[in-house]
Amino acid sequence: MIAILIAFAAVALILPLVRRFTGRLVFLVAALVPTAAFVFTLTQSSAMLDGGQQVEVVPWVPQLDLAIAVRLDTLSWVLALVVTGVGALVLLYCARYFSDSEEGLGRFASVLLAFAGAMYGLVVADDVFLLFIFWEATSVLSYLLIGHYTGRKASRGAALQALLVTTFGGLVMFVGLVLLAVDTGTSRLSEIVALAPSGPLVTTAVMLILVGAMSKSAIVPFHFWLPAAMAAPTPVSAYLHAAAMVKAGIYLIARLAPGFADTPGWQEVIVGFGVLTMLFGAWTALRQHDLKLVLAYGTVSQLGFLMVVAGFGTRDTALAGLALLLAHALYKSTLFLVVGIVDHCSGTRDLRKLSGLGRQAPVLATVTALALISMVGLPPALGFVAKEAVFTSLLEAGADSSPLGWVALVGVALGSALTVAYSARFFWGAFSTKPDVAPVKPTTEHADFVLAPALLALSGIVLGIAAPFVDTMLKGYADTIPATGEETYHLALWHGIEPALLISAGTLVVGALVFFWRGRSLQKAHASKSSAAGAYSNVLRVIDRTAARTTSVTQRGSLPFYLGVILTVFILAVGTALVLNRSWPTGLKFWDFPAQAAIGIIMIVAAIAATRATKRFQAVVLVGVTGYGMAGIFALEGAPDLALTQILVEIVTLVAFVLVLRRLPARLGVRNGQSNRIVRATVAIAFALVMGAAAIVALGARSALPISLEWPDLAYNQGHGRNVVNVALVDLRGWDTMGELSVIIVAATGVASLIFISGRTDNLPRLPRREAKQKIKAQRRSADAAMASGDDARTSWLLAGRTLAAGNRSILLEVVVRLIFHPILIVSIYLLFAGHNLPGGGFAGGLVAGLALVARYLAGGRHELGAAAPIDAGKLLGAGLTLAVGTALVPIFFGQAALQSSFIEGEVWLFGHVEFVTSTIFDVGVYLVVVGLTLDVLRSLGAEVDRQQEDDADSKDEPEKVTA
Repeated sequence: MIAILIAFAAVALILPLVRRFTGRLVFLVAALVPTAAFVFTLTQSSAMLDGGQQVEVVPWVPQLDLAIAVRLDTLSWVLALVVTGVGALVLLYCARYFSDSEEGLGRFASVLLAFAGAMYGLVVADDVFLLFIFWEATSVLSYLLIGHYTGRKASRGAALQALLVTTFGGLVMFVGLVLLAVDTGTSRLSEIVALAPSGPLVTTAVMLILVGAMSKSAIVPFHFWLPAAMAAPTPVSAYLHAAAMVKAGIYLIARLAPGFADTPGWQEVIVGFGVLTMLFGAWTALRQHDLKLVLAYGTVSQLGFLMVVAGFGTRDTALAGLALLLAHALYKSTLFLVVGIVDHCSGTRDLRKLSGLGRQAPVLATVTALALISMVGLPPALGFVAKEAVFTSLLEAGADSSPLGWVALVGVALGSALTVAYSARFFWGAFSTKPDVAPVKPTTEHADFVLAPALLALSGIVLGIAAPFVDTMLKGYADTIPATGEETYHLALWHGIEPALLISAGTLVVGALVFFWRGRSLQKAHASKSSAAGAYSNVLRVIDRTAARTTSVTQRGSLPFYLGVILTVFILAVGTALVLNRSWPTGLKFWDFPAQAAIGIIMIVAAIAATRATKRFQAVVLVGVTGYGMAGIFALEGAPDLALTQILVEIVTLVAFVLVLRRLPARLGVRNGQSNRIVRATVAIAFALVMGAAAIVALGARSALPISLEWPDLAYNQGHGRNVVNVALVDLRGWDTMGELSVIIVAATGVASLIFISGRTDNLPRLPRREAKQKIKAQRRSADAAMASGDDARTSWLLAGRTLAAGNRSILLEVVVRLIFHPILIVSIYLLFAGHNLPGGGFAGGLVAGLALVARYLAGGRHELGAAAPIDAGKLLGAGLTLAVGTALVPIFFGQAALQSSFIEGEVWLFGHVEFVTSTIFDVGVYLVVVGLTLDVLRSLGAEVDRQQEDDADSKDEPEKVTA
């Protein structure tokens, strides 16, 4: 079974590619998987008929006792046959239904097959968490299927509606499943049902689960999403809304009924909402003119019918419910497929515009009649056998002093009569000859188009004739509920003249009368100004308006406002916790070294001065002082790595700020900081005091030794390094670093997208080194000639130095940069490889290399940057992340944990004793990412801004040139 699930997923992934070569025949390829699953499920028949089961368990999260557990018993076996059998036929039907020109056909085939796999996983799952995953997967995939016609507003709205309703119910159900798992101590569904716990907590959990089941199976008041979902292609309706997805809720109710049918409120909810849904859906179906909507509301009605019978909780109703579920899947999927053929043949589904189709398409009419025979409950169809079983079992329940049995019996009898009425109306509307309507002229029938619905309709007749065999198939599930009497009911085509037969005959007569009375005011009296769909729309409208108003109030585009809200919430929340705190430290230690106090005073003065600054650059430098002060504190505390990294970060940050400030006015706005100064100062001081108090309390609240005391041993014994900080980053907590690398790449991409706009790759100049050297030689020759003649000429010390305007050049800076560039790079590489045992590492080394590029840019401009780093920054970022991820994955192939490092050491000639740890490769990835980030900042905020300024200057000079 697990292999089948993998096959569903694997084939679904490749179907879009297969579509390119096969066209609409891609559906035939897709049908191979459910066909194989159907055959496999059939091979388990002997074990299922003997009441056996098949279980497969693969450990998932052993620490939490979670496993991928699947189980095939009678109930899941029947549902698996329905899901795979009907799914295979629907996919075959799709090969004829769609044309090769259909947009998104490969995607549709892939999603439909994936949905079939998710539905198969749902019915065989024996772990509540695995069941929930498949449950929500069907919701998401159905959203994609219903919204297949992305250009239609109705399709998109229906898809979103179905997703919201079923996902909401699924989340509520998940809470109930978790409560049951916690109460029983197991997440295995079969064990939970076998234990059948009771109590208030269990009752709450069961009611929550019923909400999820009702939303999935379109039970009132969640019914409205199903008719709206008819905006989907007809094959989707035939599969999802007849045989698969809507059966999920009924399946879950049937699964829980053996253990929880006696839970307080169970029968009341099941019978009450089920009968209401059956009557409402059937009555509404009589008012529809679209054949698909007639079936949609009929499906809602039948789902209420199934809910009543499958969840009633007696042995005989369980048998009848499973038989009815099987019959419904066969006849309702047939009818939806028939509607698709009618639509293709005549170009309409409006029964008011259809006339004479029965004579033009007799085979199609016959197939439809066979399905309707089963739906209304006429012999020899399986629907008749199931309906007789339903009436008999509910009669017995009522006779056993169950008032709900009588309520259920009367309700389903009335619903069955209405079913007869809308079934007759469906056949009359689709195939009869109407005197006032022009006969349709259908296209020629194709046997392959009718094949799928014909097989489904005939299956309903054959299984009805073979009722004793069906009884043998289904009684394994029914027997899981103890029988109340000495004799148990068995399925048969003929039980003789009995009350159930008379009730069934009565429903046929009443239904026929309702059909003939359809034109009267009976249906018009149903009109209502309020509906569940209207309530749904009102709720969404209120949510949209509330969100819009909230956004307009909070998202005002004011950074001071945003900071004020954040800081105020922090002050109130943390301040309240501090006021209620009763464990304040008894003693305070103000510093470890007197120099820390001096540094702290400098940081405070710089911070206050930053608030008084009138120029942007001045404010940036003053803010940077606090960063350098923090680096000094790190150094005093014996953390040279942190101090070095902090200093490098401050330098790079200062450069980035300066690059941005070039596009802003030098002075801060006149009104900057002038409004609400008292409020701002109050918030700032309060935040500082609360933050300081929180730090004191947090440090004083420690009662055990910190885990940091063990880090040196962990770094040396597990990471084979003496630099605790670096070993932690690339080994002990490598997953955190990998996540941070991803954040850095996202940030770099965001900055680049803001500047380059149209693409991730920049178009900055690239100056080949050979060309640059040739230019330098030519410049030197011309400079020598100029000096010989007494003229003033400047020699270029950098590859692209001559590209700068004379007023922007600094020979001193060019000389210094030329002298220090390569040594800086050597230092960065040293820090990279020495960082495992000495201060340094990939992050610090990358920042040093980035500073070398900063120096080249500042000295020679954007052309010099292109000459110094003739590689796209995105490639560096990607290469770095690839190295980091590769370091995480490679150990898995050698049977080790992800990111587990290995240690290699030995004697090497000339170098002596050499040690190498594989986590150094991870550090190289960090190095490349940091260099790529710095290069990205220089390319976007520096070189690209330079180019834009040059373009602006050229555009301003252009009118003057024209005038001249």
